[in-house]
Amino acid sequence: MLKDIEYENLEGDYILIDVRSEGEYSEYTIPGAINIPIFNDEERKEIGTVYVRESVDKAKSMGVEAASKKLPYIYEKICDLQKKYKKVVLFCARGGLRSTVLSTFLDSLGVKVYKLKGGYKGYRAYINRELPVLNEKVQYVILQGNTGMGKTEILKELKRRGHNIVDLEGCANHRGSLLGSVGIGKCNSQKAFESLVYEQLKERNSDLVFLEGESKRIGNIIIPDYIYNKMRESKRILVKGDLDYRAKNIIDEYTKGENWKEEIINSLNNLRKYISEENIARYLNMVENGQILDLTKELMVKYYDPMYKNGENKYKYELVAEINSIKTACDIIEKWVEGI
Repeated sequence: MLKDIEYENLEGDYILIDVRSEGEYSEYTIPGAINIPIFNDEERKEIGTVYVRESVDKAKSMGVEAASKKLPYIYEKICDLQKKYKKVVLFCARGGLRSTVLSTFLDSLGVKVYKLKGGYKGYRAYINRELPVLNEKVQYVILQGNTGMGKTEILKELKRRGHNIVDLEGCANHRGSLLGSVGIGKCNSQKAFESLVYEQLKERNSDLVFLEGESKRIGNIIIPDYIYNKMRESKRILVKGDLDYRAKNIIDEYTKGENWKEEIINSLNNLRKYISEENIARYLNMVENGQILDLTKELMVKYYDPMYKNGENKYKYELVAEINSIKTACDIIEKWVEGI
């Protein structure tokens, strides 16, 4: 017998299967879910067009034909997963036709699966309800500092030492800066971002959580008001370091990817509304001539640092830690935390 299960009641050994198309899955899904699509992106588009413009019955017939070709593979994949997990939970967009039909098919073959009630939409409603609740329970400590201070690496080291963190830039897959997407790919969707923030808050072992100071926007992501407002009222640790140290960190981080030079050039071209044509041309020439250190320092002094200074005094508490290593920063922070 088919059984619907709500996301909040999931516990123990289970695996979530997103049966939506690969495009839907890549835009946002439930963290940890794997994708076994019934329709690919092209099939979904064609069936949807027929459903709206021609005939519901014709669209259903097309869906049956497209899905039938994949059923042997899906059946084998689900059976393999059942050997590893006690519960296999399917979901689609709204807990509707795709997950229901597949669940019914598997059930008819004696394969016990669960269907997520409400699908992704039901899960999203749960996140919208629970993320503000988690946010209210925690006490944030904000790491503040100029670009290049290695604040993300400080967060990671604090996590290794057993402290709780939320890596907002990691959740967004964007560094929140002028060239914030270089070397790391596409920015996450808003829905994916909020899901990842929820997961990190849910996994905490206490209510003290470290965050990096951010503006309200990180790439295409908008930090929800309830989180951002709480961040503005939180205790802050101001981390400082000299320009050479910061420039080295920036260069090490931004030149990791194979196509870093092309990505930096593309990013600079996208900044013409913020930077004069004359300076853009000069910066592009510096990239081509390998003057990356000089370019990095100039961008930091002229653009990054002034933006930081506009907001650096808008908080109540601070500890200035002038550092040149991640370990030193974390040693100072841990001593400070003991006094909270």
